[in-house]
Amino acid sequence: MADRYLEYLSREHARLEDKIRQESKRPRPDEVLIARLKKLKLALKDQMQSWAGPRPSPDRLTA
Repeated sequence: MADRYLEYLSREHARLEDKIRQESKRPRPDEVLIARLKKLKLALKDQMQSWAGPRPSPDRLTA
């Protein structure tokens, strides 16, 4: 499950990067849109890092 979710996040990250690149190439790029896309991309990156980080082993869980 986690691997599939990480793959999804990675695809979304790449899709946002592509949209940012496309918008930046326009004669008059929408800077607000680019900023919004960059924030979304950063949020995805943070989420990928938190999912890919070390998981506590079941014997180390505390109540």
